[in-house]
Amino acid sequence: MQDIEFNLRGDFVELNQLLKLAGLCDSGGAGKALVASGEVSVDGQVESRKTCKVRAGQVVTLGDVRIRVTSA
Repeated sequence: MQDIEFNLRGDFVELNQLLKLAGLCDSGGAGKALVASGEVSVDGQVESRKTCKVRAGQVVTLGDVRIRVTSA
């Protein structure tokens, strides 16, 4: 499994934007499509809200990639 550490600037990042910023897709729209497909989990639970607020301490998983969100 590939681990990515994402340093959060601010209180939260929207899930679709996190996928884009972490380099897992080319745009926020592509991130929304990934979330809609049911392939994205937040803290082990499938997340269907495309603009779900992801905060420091949470872990986002897509396939064999795990994004650990930390505070900057």
